[in-house]
Amino acid sequence: MKLSKWVVSGALSIAAIAAATALSVNIDEIRSTSAEVITFDNYAGPHALIETADAITDIGRNLGRQVARKVNDAATYGRGAKYTVIHAVDPSTEQKLDADILLLNSTASVDHITNLRRIITGYLTSAYGYETSDASTLATFITVYNAVYRQNLDVFKAKYKDAVTRNLTEDQCGLSTKWSEWPGNTQIVIPLYDVNGGLSTVDTSVISDTNVINSMREEDDHGVDERQNMVGIKEREANNFADQAQKAAAEAAELNKQLEQQKAASDKAAEDAKKAQQTAQQAKSAAEANPDNKELQQRAEISQQAADHAASKAETEKQKTEEQKQAAQDAEKQANKAQANSDRKLSEVKKERTEIAKDQQKTLEQALADTTNRNAVVGLRLIDTEKLLTGLVKIDSTTGEIIEESPVTVIRGRTIIPVTDESGSDDSAAVVAYMAICGDNNTSNRAVKLCLLDAQTLELQSEGSEIVAEESVLVKDGNEYYCVIKNGDGWSIAKYDGSLRLLLKSPVKVRPDTPITVTGKGVVATTSTDKVVLLNLKDLTSITSLK
Repeated sequence: MKLSKWVVSGALSIAAIAAATALSVNIDEIRSTSAEVITFDNYAGPHALIETADAITDIGRNLGRQVARKVNDAATYGRGAKYTVIHAVDPSTEQKLDADILLLNSTASVDHITNLRRIITGYLTSAYGYETSDASTLATFITVYNAVYRQNLDVFKAKYKDAVTRNLTEDQCGLSTKWSEWPGNTQIVIPLYDVNGGLSTVDTSVISDTNVINSMREEDDHGVDERQNMVGIKEREANNFADQAQKAAAEAAELNKQLEQQKAASDKAAEDAKKAQQTAQQAKSAAEANPDNKELQQRAEISQQAADHAASKAETEKQKTEEQKQAAQDAEKQANKAQANSDRKLSEVKKERTEIAKDQQKTLEQALADTTNRNAVVGLRLIDTEKLLTGLVKIDSTTGEIIEESPVTVIRGRTIIPVTDESGSDDSAAVVAYMAICGDNNTSNRAVKLCLLDAQTLELQSEGSEIVAEESVLVKDGNEYYCVIKNGDGWSIAKYDGSLRLLLKSPVKVRPDTPITVTGKGVVATTSTDKVVLLNLKDLTSITSLK
């Protein structure tokens, strides 16, 4: 079982505290029976070009900056590039959700979930002003959410506006768990609650729904760290919504107070209009009874003008009252909505804290059990029968069960060599890493290189700088390691130390598939012209004649 570093290192130190506050854990409560386990299959081998984490994050930042300029307008950014964002917003309706859709086009080179999350993190920071730590948490949930609902268009149609769903297709919506299926086949949906909502721009409730949480709970560490981070975001959201509710409620109270005053003014205007109309009617009757009396005719006309004016004023005051009433109702509605959001977030926080506590206890129990397991052995498992690629596995020697599998599944030559933390070849020295030739150069940014895999986590620890021949063997001699590397337009024998530092390379060109035999007199290899040669151990120059 793969555990968080803090769990492994801190398990014993917090055992006493855990014992005092231990929860009774039902494993069925932790392992859901219906949730799909989301395990991302990443390319974990060497690359021809290694980009920095910041350069990868910049891919998202650059897209986000374009969206930020007109965040309220629908648009598409990055057309024809490796990565495209469709900012699908429709302010004409409040029904359902807006969204951003991140497309990984056919030329996209991202091949690891960590780097994909970096792109999304960069996007959220520059598009909507998220802090990096919050954006990173959201990116994790966004990727799991899209994997959970991969190719489930009906789910997206039920939740999102037409402006969003008309850009989605059944076969591409969401995120595959296999990196090889990402380019040209990915539509990552980022649900937007409010593009101007600050911390609540992304709908955290949607990306952390029950199916997503259940999937994360199926991970070895139950996704506790990221779930705790999400709880922290939701707590701050709840506080923000509570503040909004309080301000809106205060505004509603003031508007209702003004409404009472406006109603009084409107009632008075209506009464004045009624009286004015009565006076006008009396004047009209008198004028009609005395058609030759000009004074009465004039008085009737003036009275009617006054009545019309009073009626107009009454209508104006009535309209003001309706507007004031609507403003007060809108403020009350906003207050109620904000309070409901706050209550909903707090409810989610409370529920998730309870589940996290259970999962933490389970993780601790497993960590304590693992510290006593001394029966683990490491070996290779065949992954690709055509290319004969293998991956590291850790096996319980007493049960034969696989305890852990390495994410690196492109080990070549079916060979690993233990690297110890002490000099010499003493078999009792602790193994800190395994050296292997790794990689698959079937695409432009993949490469075959010499690698070190961590003995505990089985993850890629470091990689050499030189390109290694796909057919190369890997040979150990004391504290030195030999393989075949690219040298100009040919291949050479290379000597490395245990940290992958290149010590020597032969000036003699050899076959990429040459056997390498290290003897006390020199290194035996086959040249590019198919001649056997003996190379000097000190500088790898030829001892024998090449003629």
